[in-house]
Amino acid sequence: MSNASQPPEFVRVLARADVLALAFGAMIGWGWIVLTGSAILDGGSVGAMLAFVIGGIAVLLVGLTYAELASAMPQVGGEHVYSYRALGHFASFVCTWSIVLGYVSVASFEAVALPTVFEHLFPGYAVGDLWTIAGWEVKATWVAVGVIGSIVMMAVNYLGISTAALLQKVVTGLILVAGVMFVTGSLFTGDGGNMQPLFASGEHGAFGGIVAVLVLVPFLFVGFDVIPQAAEEINLPFRDIGKVLVLSVIMAVCWYTLIILGTSLMLDNEALQGSSLSVPDAMTAVFDASWAGNLMVLAGIAGIITSWNAFYIGGSRAIYALAHSGMLPAFLGKLHPRYKTPTNAIILIGVLSTAAPFFGRPALVWLVDAGGLGIVLAYLFVALSFVILRYREPDMPRPYHVGAGKLVGVLAVLLSLGMTCLYLPGSPSALTPVEWSIFGGWMIAGLALYGWARRHYGREMGDRLIKAAYDNQS
Repeated sequence: MSNASQPPEFVRVLARADVLALAFGAMIGWGWIVLTGSAILDGGSVGAMLAFVIGGIAVLLVGLTYAELASAMPQVGGEHVYSYRALGHFASFVCTWSIVLGYVSVASFEAVALPTVFEHLFPGYAVGDLWTIAGWEVKATWVAVGVIGSIVMMAVNYLGISTAALLQKVVTGLILVAGVMFVTGSLFTGDGGNMQPLFASGEHGAFGGIVAVLVLVPFLFVGFDVIPQAAEEINLPFRDIGKVLVLSVIMAVCWYTLIILGTSLMLDNEALQGSSLSVPDAMTAVFDASWAGNLMVLAGIAGIITSWNAFYIGGSRAIYALAHSGMLPAFLGKLHPRYKTPTNAIILIGVLSTAAPFFGRPALVWLVDAGGLGIVLAYLFVALSFVILRYREPDMPRPYHVGAGKLVGVLAVLLSLGMTCLYLPGSPSALTPVEWSIFGGWMIAGLALYGWARRHYGREMGDRLIKAAYDNQS
């Protein structure tokens, strides 16, 4: 964007390794530690891996549409810009507000996950009864760990993208080291007999088991879309932005599939049912030593940090883009003059994330599901934008050009629509009333803010955003 429309500007400091660590680290947060065991129990060992491959292919197709659009319109806000250009003002707001729900839900999820993992390292640390939610007793020290973690992550992001990027690279490296140790060790010491049953045989059979795992995939794979959110801070050729985005998705698919394989080789169904953190328990079994399990717990904490960090970055930039285009109050679209970060948007996410631990561990599931619906809705809007722009603007400069683009776009639309349907009533994995309340409350609040902003700012600010996208390509 021009200096006239955006003082002060973002700074382009993110190199290739920074961007890859940002997206990959976002996609491998804490979920692989806490949800792998339940995924194997729900879908069977092979069924769970198949669900992640299917979901990964769907996400990769959506990722390809992102990759092309991010290279063509490398502006802060990502899908906000694409959907505005293709679908207009209101659709752009719904798309971006939906993905912000996904980002905020992940940031809040990590604020609940952090005190949960501390229980594995420090049994019995949770003391001080506060209240009970959904049958779970909320403890004061448990809440304190989540609140402190949220404040620290907010401060890191407040101080600048360079600080956040350095943290992301270092911590992602720890995760990769632990993961390589686990997978290679399980392949040598694991027992194929532990993988039975290969497919679930519950009420809905193998298909129902795969669907039950598949509904987790959008939430666990969200993160590649952080790249376009931070596009104005990436110091790469525009074509390479698309390449790195696609590579990050492929790496995440491989990661989740191999973690499931390693865990199912080391722990049979009985062991999985008795395990609260299956991957660390499997790691303990690989090396027959408690230090190995603790190392994997530390890798899980590292995953919390990478995901938390990435979604502070992505969520704050998406909120900034909405405010900068006149769809949210203007104070959320301010950059810090020294740190060049959207500090008010970061503080907003910090407040919401800090509140999550007060709702206890049940909030983990609620946030996964409600945020997942927001994510797949945004994917659907982006895929639609990709198809529309391919037909409406075939000559638009596209530094990263997807082959068979119209077919990829149609498949991405259909798969995004299919993923959305997984959350609707009638599906084995439909949202619960509490989760619908979270989603509905978020959308109603957003529409109220949108209506207020529209009355005060009109459409001119958003139209300048799209003009800047055209100017960027000229």
